[in-house]
Amino acid sequence: MIEELTKACVHCGFCLPTCPTYVLWNEEMDSPRGRIQLMEKTATGTLRLSPTVVEHFDRCLGCMACVSSCPSGVQYDRLIEEQRHVVEREHERTRAERLQRQLLFATLPYPRRLRWALRLAPLGRALPAPAWARPMLELAPRWRSTERPAPVTPACVESTQAPPRVGLLTGCVQSVCFGDVNAATARVLAAAGYEVVAPAQGCCGALSAHAGRAEESARFTERLAKSFAGLESIVVNASGCGSHLKDHGLPALDLTEALHRAELRRAELRGAELRDLVPLELKVAYQDSCHLRHAQRLPAAWRSVLERIPGLTVVEPAEQDLCCGSAGIYNVVQPEAARELGDRKARHVLATGADVYASANPGCLVQVSQALHRAGRPLPALHPVELLDASLRGASATELVASARR
Repeated sequence: MIEELTKACVHCGFCLPTCPTYVLWNEEMDSPRGRIQLMEKTATGTLRLSPTVVEHFDRCLGCMACVSSCPSGVQYDRLIEEQRHVVEREHERTRAERLQRQLLFATLPYPRRLRWALRLAPLGRALPAPAWARPMLELAPRWRSTERPAPVTPACVESTQAPPRVGLLTGCVQSVCFGDVNAATARVLAAAGYEVVAPAQGCCGALSAHAGRAEESARFTERLAKSFAGLESIVVNASGCGSHLKDHGLPALDLTEALHRAELRRAELRGAELRDLVPLELKVAYQDSCHLRHAQRLPAAWRSVLERIPGLTVVEPAEQDLCCGSAGIYNVVQPEAARELGDRKARHVLATGADVYASANPGCLVQVSQALHRAGRPLPALHPVELLDASLRGASATELVASARR
């Protein structure tokens, strides 16, 4: 499959200025074009899958900025996912790399284990730890949330017709660190006229897929599909997870797509109206997450939603196309590059003079929050749905900022 997919690349170079690692290092083999050449040569056997070659694949964030900038339609998303599967199957990693990845994937997809790991992280930061463990300890968010949506949240909009039923993906990391985002999502969907079902569920498989663990990912995705059997749509508020589910044939909708559908439905059912939005006097720096902007092709999807909130000023940091460095497990396995990209993004966020930072992906919220802390100017970090939920509930800007994670 790799040989066939690489033929679409005409080596035009349109992807180069959009690639974060090429922007950082100006190195051809750390660009999509260079990596495609390496894929082609290793697939045909003219180049060995050496540690140096693997390093160039590992340095790729999988942000998919090259996909949205490619005029030839190269399916780089499929290429890098398949290539990483080949690397994990055929390349012998160092002991430190194996230990790091084993610990990550024995923890992150399992909420109960993750909760315990986060409780122990402060102790780990205070004790001597091997170099491969330090990035995990440093990145472990200081916040957690026990809030969760009800198994069924009824629609809050009066209508003569039965409300549409949708499933809500609560996620693995999302449910532990951003349970309040899931609860806000259920409230907003209910206010938009949906009956929201949040069944018992596990990891969707996105993290595993992006790391080349194809069989593990397939097991997670298959199990998740069974959890949502009988529901026409699965609403997703974490863009990386939504992209993965769409790629693997599940009926996933980004939250913004679900809200747009609800608006069209309200226009048809003239009696059903969304409750009035209460003003929020805030300036928000909104960062598009890569898998929303590039992989799902929904650039600035939240901007039009947020701009409907009275009093809210939405600004976009510079270099929206450039990844913040989170990228699944990238900020753990490639900490130096991730830190450089995170600090770069934080500088752009601060340059806007915003009161609040917002992004629709949990990894981005953790990554940029850490960078803002390093810059000495931590901002409240919110998912855009929390702003919409606060406006619907009538919460004040002061209340929202005071209770926000930083």
